[in-house]
Amino acid sequence: MESFYEATVTRPSAYAPLAGRHSVDVCIVGGGLAGLSTALGLAERGLANVAVLEAKQVGFGASGRNGGFVFGGYSLDCADLLRTLGAARARELYGLTVDAVNLMRARIARYRIDCDATDAGVILANWFDEPARLETQRRLMRDSFGVHWEPLPADQLASQLKTRRYHGGLFERNAFHFHPLKYVLGVASAVAHAGVRIHEQSPVVRLQRDGAGFVVHTPHGAVDARHVVMAGGGYARNVYAKVERAVLPIATYVMATEPLGTRLHEAIGTCAAVYDTRFAFDYYRPLPDTRILWGGRISVRDRAPEVIARLLRRDLLKVYPQLHDVRVDYAWGGLMSYARHKMPQIGRSADGVWHAVGFGGHGMAPTTVSGELLAAAIAGERPVPEAFATFGLTPAYGTLGLAAAQLTYTAMQTRDALAARRRRVRGVG
Repeated sequence: MESFYEATVTRPSAYAPLAGRHSVDVCIVGGGLAGLSTALGLAERGLANVAVLEAKQVGFGASGRNGGFVFGGYSLDCADLLRTLGAARARELYGLTVDAVNLMRARIARYRIDCDATDAGVILANWFDEPARLETQRRLMRDSFGVHWEPLPADQLASQLKTRRYHGGLFERNAFHFHPLKYVLGVASAVAHAGVRIHEQSPVVRLQRDGAGFVVHTPHGAVDARHVVMAGGGYARNVYAKVERAVLPIATYVMATEPLGTRLHEAIGTCAAVYDTRFAFDYYRPLPDTRILWGGRISVRDRAPEVIARLLRRDLLKVYPQLHDVRVDYAWGGLMSYARHKMPQIGRSADGVWHAVGFGGHGMAPTTVSGELLAAAIAGERPVPEAFATFGLTPAYGTLGLAAAQLTYTAMQTRDALAARRRRVRGVG
């Protein structure tokens, strides 16, 4: 079963595989949003002698499979970001993601990218009947990051999300959701029109140093480059170990229902996207054709579409039992790149290779941040903020790291379930 996104795009003529030997200023490995945002950032700064090498198709990986949320922040909780960096540097890094949200809006308009953008904000819905959870978060965002999330009392939220599962929420107005693959293809088109060379079906098989630059080899060609950017995410394999061993390829799952027509409003009476306060949270949004796109769960292994559909349909019905007879039309998975510290890894290694990886879980805005930061640094405009060096290429320990990630996720799922059960036993929830 293909993804809803892939089923609803018309790809342009394929970008030709790399053939022969070429010289560029910058070679970018990975044709997802990180790589293409870097290429577009360079082109917008007048540097278009760039090649993007993609092993499969543009947007094949996480960039074209995710939930389509665009909002501020990183996978690392804002409170943890604050504790790690201190007030000034935490606010600086968070502010970059807010700038990225605005930049993405501007690029959609500037390059006329038709990507079903719905500028309706995002709701954080409280799974637990503990108002302090929301109030603590709201004050943290206001006082430490200058961001105002609007309280949604339980009755107001219930008028929008017709379920008994939630106990109020917070509304983040400066957020939107969209068709991520259409956006990525739109960015690729803008990049190609600017003169950047994009090559699909061009997996990198070897990266070697050559004097002051590099040679990047594919099965049928090679690129000489002054700069190399590694942006392969969770799909990069056997190219550049320093980056690959620093991320965990974690699977996550998404489905899309059949079009619901007027029935959509029996469950969701808002155009906003939604996620909840559990560690193992659901995230979902209404689509323009009245489907519900629903995502959640992480795993160290991919699963068959029919298994994904069964698992996520069960999660949907826990929240909206009134949709018990709704059909699932699409279900798919994908690999995200996670770092142990849950922050993106953006910078340059000691050997001169640039990298932009580790965006799993909260990726579209931070991925765009990486493109802007690397483009600015390569162009000599400004260095990557030093705060990112705090979250470097920390080894993820391969199979052991994946096992630890799965155990952590399962333990947090259990914690959330026990917390909700205790509230029900006490007659609170």
